[in-house]
Amino acid sequence: MSTPSLLQLQSVHQQFGALSVLKDVNLTVHEGDFVSIIGYSGTGKSTLMNLIAGLLRPTSGRVEMNGTTIKNPGPERGIVFQNYSLLPWLTVEENVALAVDEIFPQLSKSERADRVAHFIQMVKLTPAAKKIPRELSGGMRQRVAVARTLAMNPRILLLDEPLSALDALTRGTLQDEIAEIWQQNRTTVIWITNDPDEAILVADRVIPLLPSADGSTLGQEIPIQLDRPRSRTETILTPEFKDLKLSLVTTLLDAKKSNVSTQAKKLSPPDILPEDLNDPRTRPFFDRSPRRRSQLQKEEIRIESL
Repeated sequence: MSTPSLLQLQSVHQQFGALSVLKDVNLTVHEGDFVSIIGYSGTGKSTLMNLIAGLLRPTSGRVEMNGTTIKNPGPERGIVFQNYSLLPWLTVEENVALAVDEIFPQLSKSERADRVAHFIQMVKLTPAAKKIPRELSGGMRQRVAVARTLAMNPRILLLDEPLSALDALTRGTLQDEIAEIWQQNRTTVIWITNDPDEAILVADRVIPLLPSADGSTLGQEIPIQLDRPRSRTETILTPEFKDLKLSLVTTLLDAKKSNVSTQAKKLSPPDILPEDLNDPRTRPFFDRSPRRRSQLQKEEIRIESL
């Protein structure tokens, strides 16, 4: 017996003016799923995330959560953006508390403080709780954003390329930590990325977003049946990981190739002739206008043989 879907997109099409960004997008996500959607930059990944978050309405089709059409943003869908979105004058503690106070006003002050402390500890930032964002590294700021979103207790955690601005080492560390947090909470996760390694290491289902001339659409999903918890150094060396990555990269490359349009174009040489530095013209070199082929004058020379 299949479990009912938590989130469903049915024949979703998104258009901005004459530009078609997404077409015929169908997606089903169940409670506790960890789904990664991967695609090239500019294929509409963030547009898809904004539709799920309720920040956009589809041009056509339906986006539903628990069978109800998503019309607006809501705390049951917490989103973590690429740029952290922290208030720079508030401390780590205060940034997280801002969300907790808004979502859980019925809790006592001490209960809200305990909740804030719990999620700050979960992302390993307790020693930095009193610091403001400019005193934190990029990885630490993104941890704050994750803690703030998790503290809202969303049913779906939306991650829109949350680690793309970080260096490779920090990115790998946070990938592992977010995967570990997911194992503890089993919150439903949809992670947008353009990194094949990241998609395979963190998710249980990877779905490519494939470009086309009339709008991107979701391709065939790739199930990731690697054991959890996943040791990065061990997993990337396994034949299973290499086969999954090859399949995923091949799918993306083939879609890119099929979407390349070719045009035949006749090229003409430039109309400017090279300057003759030995030309004894009276004007200075820097004051001479360029000579053009179209301005060349024809001369007739008569040669008489002896």
